[in-house]
Order: sequence, then structure tokens, then C-alpha cells
Amino acid sequence: MRRSSLALLRWYRRAKREMPWRRNPTPYRVWVSEIMLQQTTVAAVTPKYESFLRRFPTVAALAAATEDEVLQHWAGLGYYSRVRNLRRAALTVVAEHGGELPSDFDTILALPGIGRYTAGAILSIAFGKPYPLVDGNVIRVFSRWFAIKGRAKDPAFVKKIWLLAGRLLPRNNPGDWNQALMELGATICTPGAPSCGAC
Repeated sequence: MRRSSLALLRWYRRAKREMPWRRNPTPYRVWVSEIMLQQTTVAAVTPKYESFLRRFPTVAALAAATEDEVLQHWAGLGYYSRVRNLRRAALTVVAEHGGELPSDFDTILALPGIGRYTAGAILSIAFGKPYPLVDGNVIRVFSRWFAIKGRAKDPAFVKKIWLLAGRLLPRNNPGDWNQALMELGATICTPGAPSCGAC
């Protein structure tokens, strides 16, 4: 398993797609990208992400803006409850955490709009902490890699994948590992026509 893990990390560092949130992955930048990418394609998010960060470069800037202004800069991404929660969480971060996103799992999970996946993404990618994350890509990769049968809507099956993700998570570079799994699922281990030979 260790050999395949190292191979996956080497592949990711060589082949990963260039994305703006992968440059300078601060907690705030990672957080905004993860909220935007929920149920939205990378192609749709990329230009909105950059313009959103130009207008709201920090948690404090986001918290200081009106809801209408934030909604205006979110226009085109849909699912507006995401950005309302993002702004509400920014207000909490400024009021209770000195404007810095907390690095504690339970504390960050308590913020509006942040679930287990998003908390794991922020903590592993931005803080380098060993927290797993599971999305549709990770479910597909692990299902095929370990020949696990199940449906993504079955809570017992998803729980099994989360446990596996936690067991396999390396202590070093957990953010790269998590992103490598998602990248593999998005580009090689795709839903309809996986490139198994390339894998």
C-alpha cells in the first residue's frame, strides 16, 4: 500500500491541474474554494473565485460586506445558501476567533456551512493536519481500488469509505494526499469511462 501511496503522490505533483486555489493555499482561500466547488464545476468556479477574492481578500473584508454585496459577487454560481452561510461564518470568525479561521476540527465544524468534508479539506490542505475527506471522487476511487460494492447514497457504505480514508491517510502531506485522490477521480478514475490503464 505504501508503494502505491507514494506513486499517487508523485503522480499528483507531476500531473495536477493548475487551479488558483492551489496557489498560496491559506485557510481562507481554501475555504472559499471548497464552498464554491460544492455542486459546481471547476470551469464555472475559476473566474468567479478570482473575482470574489479580489473584492473580499480576507475574512474581515467578507464579514464587513453587506449580504447584498456578497450575493452580487456570487451571482452565477447558484445555491445561494452557500454564500449566505459563508458570510455568516465570516462574521463568527471575526467576532469569536480574531479574524483567523480556527484550526481545531470541532470549532471549524461548528461554523455555518462547514461539514465534515469541508473541515477536512481546510485542515489538511491549509493547516497540514491529518484529517481525511470523502467526496464523490474519493468514493469512486476507493470503491474501485478496493473492490468495495455500495451506493454513494447508502450511509453505511459511505461510513465504510470514511473509515478507510482515515486509515490510509498519511501523517505527512495529508493535503496533497487528499487532493491527489480527488484529482485521480476527476481526471483518470472518472464515472463513465475510467482510464484504468493510465491508473
